[in-house]
Amino acid sequence: MLKIAVSGKGGVGKTTVSASLVYLFAQEGYDVYAVDADPDASLGLALGLDPQELEQLTPLVDMKEVIDQKSGGGGAFYVLNPGVDDVIEDYSITQGNIHFLMMGGVKQGGAACYCKENSFLNSVLNALLLDQKGVVVLDMSAGIEHLTRGTAQGVDAIIIVAEPTRNGVKTAGVVQKLARDLGIKNIKIVGNKIRRKEEEDFIRQHFGDDQIIGFLPYRDEIWSRSMELQPEAFGEDDLLEGMKEVFMKLIKEVM
Repeated sequence: MLKIAVSGKGGVGKTTVSASLVYLFAQEGYDVYAVDADPDASLGLALGLDPQELEQLTPLVDMKEVIDQKSGGGGAFYVLNPGVDDVIEDYSITQGNIHFLMMGGVKQGGAACYCKENSFLNSVLNALLLDQKGVVVLDMSAGIEHLTRGTAQGVDAIIIVAEPTRNGVKTAGVVQKLARDLGIKNIKIVGNKIRRKEEEDFIRQHFGDDQIIGFLPYRDEIWSRSMELQPEAFGEDDLLEGMKEVFMKLIKEVM
């Protein structure tokens, strides 16, 4: 099954695109693992999951007791590739055939060594991208720091969401280079928040038509919905115009 990473700078709409893909795959009857790998975790809310349930869900990287148990204890020596299949099942929120996981941010260096925590996250991603038979949609930050050369081998495609601004296309270009360096073969650009043809042309100036998988219009109601305290489950009305076409093109070119 397909393993898709979605990336882009903050505020560009990548979480809405990620939620749309999760919804469309689920509608087709696939088991979908929706993975929030962005430190500014918001995919669960975009999917309309219960905010209280989300608040009680600890990011995997912060589950110290579980990490210690899986890594062989709290000492200096730890298992590099712990078995984590049960973690994926036990610490996800399920809504129909959608299974939601919150990764948390990769731990950076400093006073403490976070090698064990990052090895644990790497094992979870390996299990999702290399072993899991369902569809996986990763909602990532622009840095895509969760992916390593090893885990990137399991990514079938990365979708980079770009808005028609200088910063938008610059960030998209940086992510594109990072993805190429990791060896990801299918790198697709989605132009988002498009209001007029000149904005499509602006994105086309920076990325070839063979790289662009579609354009999505700006819709006020989509961004208004993101501010609701108790959002409803993601539905047909939440899809941006053109998202189904992006979905079908993605399946045709990558699956």
